[in-house]
Amino acid sequence: MTRDREDDEVAAFVRARYGRLLRTAYLLCGDHGRAEDLVQTTLAKTVMAWSRLQHSESIDHYVQRVLVNTFVSSRRRRSWWEQPFGRLVESRARDEYAGVEQRDWLRRALNGLPARQRAAIVLRFYEDLSEQDTAHALGCSVGTVKSLSSRGLQTLRARWAEADAAEHEVRYA
Repeated sequence: MTRDREDDEVAAFVRARYGRLLRTAYLLCGDHGRAEDLVQTTLAKTVMAWSRLQHSESIDHYVQRVLVNTFVSSRRRRSWWEQPFGRLVESRARDEYAGVEQRDWLRRALNGLPARQRAAIVLRFYEDLSEQDTAHALGCSVGTVKSLSSRGLQTLRARWAEADAAEHEVRYA
């Protein structure tokens, strides 16, 4: 295959998948800039392996797995200068944008989960992957996906109940 044709295939692949990859990356890391970096790193790794992947029907699975593994690895290797600051105090006033507020809360709550739990939740419930496909993307067993998802959802439910109770106290105090 000529180099120009391969470049055209890579470019077409990136155009077709970039939006979905960026959305998944944002849900994983919770920050647009970091999500773009994550997608860029994922696509760079994919391009490096393109010659062996182009004859395979599992390019999408490979890219998902690289995306998740790159995210999980980046969370493990957090350097001392990248430590996050404490949470900012925000107003929880209710208005007509309650849905936006809930999505923002969920995004922040997802950010508080361990990387693999977060990846399992995002892939299972945002990307609507099956347990089998999620296991393939995470490089683990279906049982591990079930366990990660269960623990992640349990944590999210507990945090939601705490936030709801705190809002009730503020509202009726």
